[in-house]
Amino acid sequence: MNRSALKTVILDQENIYMASDWVKRDTFDEISSRHDEPFISIISGIRRCGKSTLLFQLKNYFDGYYLNFDDDRLVGFTVEDFQCVDEIFHELYGEKSVYYFDEIQNIDQWERFVRRLHQSNKKVYITGSNARLLSKELGTHLTGRFVEYRIYPFSFSEYLNFKQITYRSTAFFLTKEKSKLLSAFQKYFISGGMPEYLQTNNPNYIKSLYESILYRDILVRYHIDNEKAMKELFLFAFSNIGKPISFNKLKNKLALKSTTTIKNYFDYFENNFVVFLLSKYSHSLKKNIYANKKMYVIDNSFSNLLGFRSTEDHGRFLENIVFIELLRHGEDIYYYQEKNECDFIVKKGTQILYAIQVCYELNERNKEREFNGLLDAMNAFRLKTGYILTFADDDQVAIDEREVIIMPVWKFCLTFH
Repeated sequence: MNRSALKTVILDQENIYMASDWVKRDTFDEISSRHDEPFISIISGIRRCGKSTLLFQLKNYFDGYYLNFDDDRLVGFTVEDFQCVDEIFHELYGEKSVYYFDEIQNIDQWERFVRRLHQSNKKVYITGSNARLLSKELGTHLTGRFVEYRIYPFSFSEYLNFKQITYRSTAFFLTKEKSKLLSAFQKYFISGGMPEYLQTNNPNYIKSLYESILYRDILVRYHIDNEKAMKELFLFAFSNIGKPISFNKLKNKLALKSTTTIKNYFDYFENNFVVFLLSKYSHSLKKNIYANKKMYVIDNSFSNLLGFRSTEDHGRFLENIVFIELLRHGEDIYYYQEKNECDFIVKKGTQILYAIQVCYELNERNKEREFNGLLDAMNAFRLKTGYILTFADDDQVAIDEREVIIMPVWKFCLTFH
């Protein structure tokens, strides 16, 4: 690329306004506390979830060079241009030991330059919005040299910070606080946590983001010609969160020739952090692979604004929030189903830690079903404690020396560790 053009981009990006009231992310303290460790820091997540903001927040603490590759003026950038960029950095800002690269997966063979920086004892922070592209390069050239942090749309606690709603940082909440937090959660429950959507409240923002991911990150990147099938699968996913799916039935529904194509499409969704599949737990790996999956979406705003449903599906929306919260904490999650179904079981190593059932409210129509699903999982894994998460219920029930904790999801989000 032309050196003068590169210099202009670097100067323009350096002058991006860093607002003092930007929300501090839950992961900021963990990432910043490991600044002196000799690892490349990888920050990944869906487009527009706040990765760039997080980089700027880190840059305020640890001054360094910055370049965002999601800039149309850098379309012709190649790996050979990195050396020129580094020379411009030093010319403009002198010697610094920290580098910040945003959406670096857009540049082929970027990992070669990053490895060279790492070998020169430079600290490098990079972001990317495609897990597959990042993992491919990381596994090939940077094995053992990086730590990855996954960033999601605002958690409920980050949403409260965004809305400047304060609460006591403890498992105990005053009655007045409960009312305030429940009211805030009711809005978060529908609006989700995409930062710019919360700022603008413009539904077209989510539609535009979805289209950017669909066309730029999936159809073009993976050379997919069947736009119609891909769009229909997206719509199906947004409209059916928390529901089990069969690849074979979806293949027929979308008039595709192979279930492998369906699986690949879902891989592309997950690579771009939009739609996730949850596997059924089984001691048999083969059964685990071939059992029906359940679908969840990165943020309720996508399902609310882009999905189709003939009735309100509050229970599924609530379940989706719990799923993303578990992902946010890096949990190994499955659903359990034998005689009855339990929404989530959380596994660490070979041990099942706890079981979680989610419903909008407990009532006479669903109480037996919800308890039976949870108790089946608790019995199967010899758990003494299980959780039923609802919109507002708060209680504890003892059943044959086992404890069922009934808790509102907003409290679970603020107290779960």
